[in-house]
Amino acid sequence: MGQDDCVGQPNDIRLSFENAVEFYDEVRPSYPPELFEELFGLLPPEPQIVEVGPGTGKATRDLLARGASVHAVEIGPAMAARLRSNLPSDRLQVTVGDFETINIDSGADAVFSATAYHWISPTSQADRPAAILRLGGLVAIADLIQVDSPDDLGFFASAQPIYERYGQGHSGPPAATRDAVDPPIRALLEADMRFGPAAVRQWDWNQTYTASEYLKLMLSYSATQMMDEPDRLSLLADMEAFIRAEFGGHVTRPLVVTLTTALLTRH
Repeated sequence: MGQDDCVGQPNDIRLSFENAVEFYDEVRPSYPPELFEELFGLLPPEPQIVEVGPGTGKATRDLLARGASVHAVEIGPAMAARLRSNLPSDRLQVTVGDFETINIDSGADAVFSATAYHWISPTSQADRPAAILRLGGLVAIADLIQVDSPDDLGFFASAQPIYERYGQGHSGPPAATRDAVDPPIRALLEADMRFGPAAVRQWDWNQTYTASEYLKLMLSYSATQMMDEPDRLSLLADMEAFIRAEFGGHVTRPLVVTLTTALLTRH
């Protein structure tokens, strides 16, 4: 099943993922089975779920496997096409459009998003679920958070000069340690009187890549896709040489997956 609605403007950074569908589908991580066990423990049998930003279906597959009917809202037409081909199902409806503006029937059991909800404006992060969910329905946001951990053997600190050389260095607060992870959606939901108390569950979810896999991961990011091609190619070449020479051809990315949930208690 599928339909198209209004999509983002051509200069919308979210559409940069359209150039990286193959890389995204191949190397972006899935999510821990325990996350979905927790999620479905909070939902009725065979729930109706609106999924925001499903990409190629990294989490959608698990939603369907546990009996959900999913209305997946994806802004990128190529991403949506891959999602449809990856997961043909009568219980999957794919809409190409912007979650913030498209028409979605109310009464859903859950609004779910996996590593995509940060693309939604803060106002819409609360207002849209409040309009879509039934009373007692669930907001459930999964975030994949890179943490400060010795598990990376010093790679990310050592690689910063390479990123900075091409204007891609880390900006903003430093990465949190595992025991200090606090997804931003928690505070937003806690401050909104329409939702009950927010709960955060987390799992360690390190991912290890070969040098070539790590380059594909870099290519799956919007920041890399938005670079001028000569700089992008040079960054990738320098990074591959660095990984092979200094880290034995492998990179471990230290990650925590969080699941933040809250019930809609009033419209």
